[in-house]
Amino acid sequence: MVAKVVIVGATTWGTALGINLARNQVDVCLLTRTPEEAHLLTADGQHKRFLPGIKFPESLIVSGVPDEVVPQAGLIIIVVPSDRLRQNVLRIKEYISPGTLMVSASKGLELPGGKRMSQVLEEELPDHLHPGICALSGPNFAKEIVQGKPASTVVAGKDADKVEQAQAILMTSAFRVYTSDDLIGVELGGALKNIIALGAGIADGMNMGDNGKAAFVTRGLAEIARLGAAAGANPLTFAGLAGLGDLFATCVSPLSRNRYVGEQLAAGRSWPEIRESMDNVAEGVNTTGAALAMAGQLGVEMPITQVTYRILFEGLSTQEAVAELMERPPRSEL
Repeated sequence: MVAKVVIVGATTWGTALGINLARNQVDVCLLTRTPEEAHLLTADGQHKRFLPGIKFPESLIVSGVPDEVVPQAGLIIIVVPSDRLRQNVLRIKEYISPGTLMVSASKGLELPGGKRMSQVLEEELPDHLHPGICALSGPNFAKEIVQGKPASTVVAGKDADKVEQAQAILMTSAFRVYTSDDLIGVELGGALKNIIALGAGIADGMNMGDNGKAAFVTRGLAEIARLGAAAGANPLTFAGLAGLGDLFATCVSPLSRNRYVGEQLAAGRSWPEIRESMDNVAEGVNTTGAALAMAGQLGVEMPITQVTYRILFEGLSTQEAVAELMERPPRSEL
C-alpha cells in the first residue's frame, strides 16, 4: 500500500506533482494556504489560475486545514517559494508523525545567508525527522508533467533507505526518478541554474546568437560547479539531471520563468516592473543575493552572479554587463 502524500503548496509545480501522483493511484492531499482557497479549488475541480483545463483526479483532495491531513501523511512534499518555506514548515511541524518523509521540491536559497531548503528543514524539524529529509530536483516543467510527457528527476538525501522510499512513491511510467546521496549538489544545482537562466534570457533578448549563449551557459555551469564543490557537493552531480539537465531546460524553454525575466530585462524593463506582471515566482532573482552571500562565506568568485545582481538591483544595463564579462582578464578554462 502506497503511503499517503501531502503536498504543501498549491503552486504550479505543487499542483502538477499532486495530479501526477494521483493519476498513479496515490492517495494525495494538496494543502493550501487557507480553507477558502481549498474550497475554491475543490469546487472548480482544477487549478484555474496555474493549470487551467487540467482536471483533478478523484484521488486528489484539497484541504486548507493542516491538522486534519498532515498527521496521516507518510510523505510530505513542500513546494512553495524558498522565501516562504520556513513559515510553511512552522505551520505544519506540530502535526508531522514520526517516520514521515520530508521532501523539498523548492528550488531556491534562503535570504540573507544562502541556506539550502534542507538546512531550513533541519533547523525547524525535530531530530527524529532529519533522516527523512530529501530534495527533489531536475528538468521538470509542470505543464509538461501534467500533459504526460516523459521526464526524469532526482531525489537526494542522506539516508539511502529513506531516499529509495521516496523514489518508490514518486516514480510513474512517465516520471522517472533517480536517487542520489548528494543532497548539497542536487539542491544547489536546482537553485543556482535559475541565476544562469536569467542571463540566458538576457542573451536571447539581446540577440547574442547561439555562440554567445552557449558560451554563457557553459561558463554558468562552471560557476555553479565551483560554488557547489566549495560547499561540499560532488562535482559530478552538476553533469547530471539536477545540474546540466535542469540548466539546459531552464535556459532554452519558453516555459522558463527565469528566462522570461531575463528577456524582459534585456528589453529595458526593471525587475519591479516585471515582477508586477507575473503570476509565478522567478526564484533566480532572490537566489542571486543568497548565492553571493554563500560565495562570500566560501571565498568563491562568481562573476556571472555578480553582474546579474547588479542588473536586478543596482541599475547596471545588460549591455554594460556583457561588456564587463567579455573584458575580464584571460585565463585557463579549467
